Amino acid sequence: MNATIRNEEYLDENQSLKVIREMIQVSRNKLNNDGILFIVWGWIFFINYLFLNYLPGKILLSHQLMEMIRSLKVILPVFGLIFTLYYILKQRKKAQTYIGISLRYVWISLFASMVLVNLIQMNVLHSINFELQHPIFMVLIAFTVTVTGGILRYRLIIAGGITFGLLALAASYFELQTQLLFEAIAWLIAFVFPGHLLYAKRNKK
Repeated sequence: MNATIRNEEYLDENQSLKVIREMIQVSRNKLNNDGILFIVWGWIFFINYLFLNYLPGKILLSHQLMEMIRSLKVILPVFGLIFTLYYILKQRKKAQTYIGISLRYVWISLFASMVLVNLIQMNVLHSINFELQHPIFMVLIAFTVTVTGGILRYRLIIAGGITFGLLALAASYFELQTQLLFEAIAWLIAFVFPGHLLYAKRNKK
């Protein structure tokens, strides 16, 4: 009797592990498709921080170019949001996993945390200290990326998250203008490169 119970428990454990592995694999396959979001947002923020914020502060530009830059600062994020909403609505028709849903909450928590950081700064400092805000935001993004990679067992994403965090620490030693350069590099390493690699894997299947 005891042997039978032990065998049933052993089978249940094996079945549970198998289900978990299958869920992770399904979520990893979905992430290969979602690599397009890494690409889109990675390029948007890389361009934003490097070409629309950092370089204009270092190079004297004409009035027309500055007007174009101001327009792009609005157009690029709006494009990203529209594309993301379209993609999410399109993906909702496909099978959802608990891991996928959990990751969605992780990323929603990131944006909520960013809002809270600004509210706390306003309550304590009565203003937004952007030299403090940028490294903190980078740490929050680094945490989210690392957790995502950890849940899905993707070393590349984990490495990207860790790199993002280290660049956040390095950026904190510099003034705001230089912080923008560090942040641009972080988005390139943690989002653009992994995004293209994930999407390439998806195209090979």
